[in-house]
Amino acid sequence: MQRIAHLAVTLLLGAVGVFIFATLDLPLPFLLGPLFACLLGALVRVPLAGTGQVGIAFRTVLGVAVGAAVTPALIGRLPEMAYSVALIPLFVAIIGAVGYPFFRRVCGFDHATAYYSAMPGGLQDMLIFGEEAGGDVRALSLIHATRVLVIVSIAPFLLTAVWGVPLTNPVGQPVADLPPIELVYMALAALVGWKLGERVGLFGASILGPLIVSAALSLGGIIAHRPPAEAILAAQFFIGIGIGEKYAGVTWAELRRDVLAGGAFCIILAILALIFAEGVSLAGLAPPIEAFLAFAPGGQAEMAVLSIVAGADLAFVVTHHLVRIIIVITGAPIIARFAKQRE
Repeated sequence: MQRIAHLAVTLLLGAVGVFIFATLDLPLPFLLGPLFACLLGALVRVPLAGTGQVGIAFRTVLGVAVGAAVTPALIGRLPEMAYSVALIPLFVAIIGAVGYPFFRRVCGFDHATAYYSAMPGGLQDMLIFGEEAGGDVRALSLIHATRVLVIVSIAPFLLTAVWGVPLTNPVGQPVADLPPIELVYMALAALVGWKLGERVGLFGASILGPLIVSAALSLGGIIAHRPPAEAILAAQFFIGIGIGEKYAGVTWAELRRDVLAGGAFCIILAILALIFAEGVSLAGLAPPIEAFLAFAPGGQAEMAVLSIVAGADLAFVVTHHLVRIIIVITGAPIIARFAKQRE
C-alpha cells in the first residue's frame, strides 16, 4: 500500500508539472514538466516511486515511432549517413579519454565508478556493468541521471535559441485519425518486440525490440504512420517522471559529490558534442539540427522525443545513438579490464 501511495504522489507531481509548464508556455510540458516537478519533489524529500513496468511499456511507443520512420527511402540514404556514423567511435573514445581521468583524478572515484561514469551508454547498462566491476551503483545512478537530465533540459532551449526551432512540430496524429488496423499492428509490434527482445537479452529491449518489429512492418508497407499523439505524449510523461524520481532520497553529500560531478561532466560532454556536431554540419554531412541531436549524448528515448518535436530526421538521429550505445556496451567491459591493468 505504501508503494501505491508513493506512486500516486509521483503521478500527481508529474501532472502538476505538466500543468505549470503548459500554463507558462514552456517547451515540452509533458516531458520537462514531470521531470522538474519530480526532481524538486525528490530534493525536498517527497516520497516518490518508480512507475515500473508501466513506465517501461510506454517507452515501447517511441521504439515503434522510430521503426515507423524506417522506410525504403531511408534505406536508400544509409550510405550517405555512413560518414557521420563513422565518427561515433572517435566521439566515444574521446569522451572516455577525457571522462575517466576527470572522475578518477579530479573527483576521486574508484576505478570502476570512474570508468562507467565516463561511458556515454544507457543508464541501466552502465549500472549493471559498474556493479559487476565493483563500482558505486548509487553514484553511477546519480551521475548518469544527471547527464540525461542536463542534456534533456538544455537541448530544447538550445534548439530554440540557437537554431530558432519552435518545437511545435506535431508529435503525431490523433488516435481517431489513424486506421484502426494500423493501431493494432503498432500495439502488437510494441508488445512482441519488447518481450521478445527481453527474452533474447537485447539491450534496450523496450525500445530496440519494437523498433525492429515496426521497421519490418513499415518496410513491408503494413504501417505508414507514427503511433498516435496521445501515446507519444504519455511516453514523454513517464520518461520525465522516470528521470526526476531517480533523485529520490538524495543526500546533500551526494549532491555535493555525485550530482555536482555529473553536472560538471555534462559541460565537457556539451563542448565535445557541439564540436562534433559543428564539424558534421560544416562538412555537409547533415543539417545543424540533426547533427546536434545525433551527437548530444542523452538517452535514446529522450533524443527520439526531441527529434519528433523539432521535426528532425528521426531515423538519422536514432541511428547515431544506437551506434553509440552498441559501441559502449560491446567495448566498455573489455577496455575497462585493460585500463585497470594499466593503472
